[in-house]
Amino acid sequence: MEYISSFSSYSEIVRAMTHVINQGMAMYWGTSRWSAMEIMEAYSVARQFNMIPPVCEQAEYHLFQREKVEVQLPELYHKIGVGAMTWSPLACGIISGKYGNGVPESSRASLKCYQWLKEKIVSEEGRKQQIKLKDLSPIADRLGCTLPQLAVAWCLRNEGVSSVLLGSSNPEQLIENLGAIQVLPKMTSHIVSEIDNILGNKPISKKDYRS
Repeated sequence: MEYISSFSSYSEIVRAMTHVINQGMAMYWGTSRWSAMEIMEAYSVARQFNMIPPVCEQAEYHLFQREKVEVQLPELYHKIGVGAMTWSPLACGIISGKYGNGVPESSRASLKCYQWLKEKIVSEEGRKQQIKLKDLSPIADRLGCTLPQLAVAWCLRNEGVSSVLLGSSNPEQLIENLGAIQVLPKMTSHIVSEIDNILGNKPISKKDYRS
């Protein structure tokens, strides 16, 4: 979506989505890759003119991408009820475990159009991520699940996440990812703390909105 930079633009979008909902063509509307400030602006416009505000934000969220969903969006979740529809829980396959020993020829990262993904995987940061994933494997084993299932369940355990959007290249992958639902009850505070200690990237929240 094009960057929104003026009050009139927010007003037009909110008015258009309100019309769509009032005509019965949709039940709700949300944003994608909007900043917290932009979402709050749209919400304010909706409340000012008695229109329908967005109810969710579509944002990237996985073990290695946490800042927006864990720091920026909680304020919106607790103040105005905007939840997160997160995507790429396996970080374009990086968290699947298949890149632990390089880039397999049959993988997505081996395709020419995904050269950027290959470069990301073989970079210094990419190698560090693969080491962390190997360290997470024992936790997955203890919980009786695969690494992808652990990663998806980790996303689902966040109270501000309304849903996790899955992507799979075959039915087997989809079935495996859906198995994360069975893992979710096992995501105790102790397990989450273990994962945080391994990742070492937990963002610092400005405020605990539960207090």
